Amino acid sequence: MIRKLREIQAKGQSIRVGVIGCGAMGGGVAMQVARTPGMEVAFLGDIDEEAIERTVKKTGAKPVKVTDPTQPPDRKPGEVLTTTDPLALLKNFKIDALVECTNTIYAAALFCLAAIDQASHVVLMNAEVDLVFGTLLAHAAAKKGVVVTSDAGDQHGVLATMADEIALFGFKIMQAGNMKGFLYRHADAEHARPWAEKQKGSVIQTVSYTDGSKMNVEQALIGNYLGLTPIKPGMEGPKCEDIRDVLDIFDFSKYGDQGRVDYTEGVPWPGGGVYIVGYYDDEDQDFLLNYYKVTSKRPYYLFFRPYHLCHFETPRAIAQCFFDQRPVIAPPLGKKRNDVYAYAKKDLQPGETVHHAIGGDEVYGMVNERVIAEEGDGVPFYWLEGMDGLHAKLKAGKAKDEVLTFADVEIPDTPLHRMLREQEALIENA
Repeated sequence: MIRKLREIQAKGQSIRVGVIGCGAMGGGVAMQVARTPGMEVAFLGDIDEEAIERTVKKTGAKPVKVTDPTQPPDRKPGEVLTTTDPLALLKNFKIDALVECTNTIYAAALFCLAAIDQASHVVLMNAEVDLVFGTLLAHAAAKKGVVVTSDAGDQHGVLATMADEIALFGFKIMQAGNMKGFLYRHADAEHARPWAEKQKGSVIQTVSYTDGSKMNVEQALIGNYLGLTPIKPGMEGPKCEDIRDVLDIFDFSKYGDQGRVDYTEGVPWPGGGVYIVGYYDDEDQDFLLNYYKVTSKRPYYLFFRPYHLCHFETPRAIAQCFFDQRPVIAPPLGKKRNDVYAYAKKDLQPGETVHHAIGGDEVYGMVNERVIAEEGDGVPFYWLEGMDGLHAKLKAGKAKDEVLTFADVEIPDTPLHRMLREQEALIENA
């Protein structure tokens, strides 16, 4: 891929990339794109002018503030257009690829749809919109002949790349796993604020990491891509001192023919990353795999990567779309196999408001297979997302750690919920 990028750079060409969301991830993406041969940051969008200014400095480009996004100025080489109205700009400015880096759901979907309508590829550094509206985006992209993909550098993107390679080796994927350093399902804003301030991050996002909701979203995405499911809601997630012990702490024999998504918690060595357990029952190959120092407990073999590099890896996803029309993970065109469901973070009372569907004080999310969750009327977390001051409210009390059902909540009628129903109708009529 780097050779292809250098070739177009030598011809004086480049992949024009737009980045929306100039927080930690978006800033990193913009910086990395600006440093990648054959790529350039064409525009930056965020609601926060200061965030845009910080990110522009990371690119080394000359900022050109767009005063009227319906009539953007011609961009010269070395310039980057900036706007606090990225949706309007996307409708009137052609780029080759958009990287969506916000932590929104509905707004992110609108950004992506606008980019797709302009025949731009879309890379999702936003796992929430990926899971929630991926199917809607995929159908729109198919009509325009462009690609929508998960990012290459998030955990699920790295797992997808590993899985493709391991399957090529001849292994059956038994488990795709995340190395989670710490998990506390009942984390709230008060618990997360000191850590968020230390890391200079959002409290809401920090809560979603700490309570495991974000990881469950990521594992749902890789599960949908590989046909894997959790063995129980939220997965097993055993404690683990050394990732090489993963072959002992899980009982893969109970999986049967169904591969699983899961995670380990703790993992002092190697400290983080992702892993895959593959199945291969062959005496000769076992001898050779041991010779090649693959951690094994025949017929199970462990492959792991002790890091995922987020924005450093995003250019590969962009390049795959541009050169090969190939996603890292393509959203499903039909029904998702897995989804993430809302569980009470504390005892919830009738009439209580759910202020944040992910990263809030009321609920946390756990991945489950849809056919199982729907038998119990489980409500996917995103149906509880508020908008325009309208929020879901409890019609019935729920005990701590109980799954919320559609019967338990009064769901507001917002553009987000209408888009969700539009997606459901699209799937049913496909």
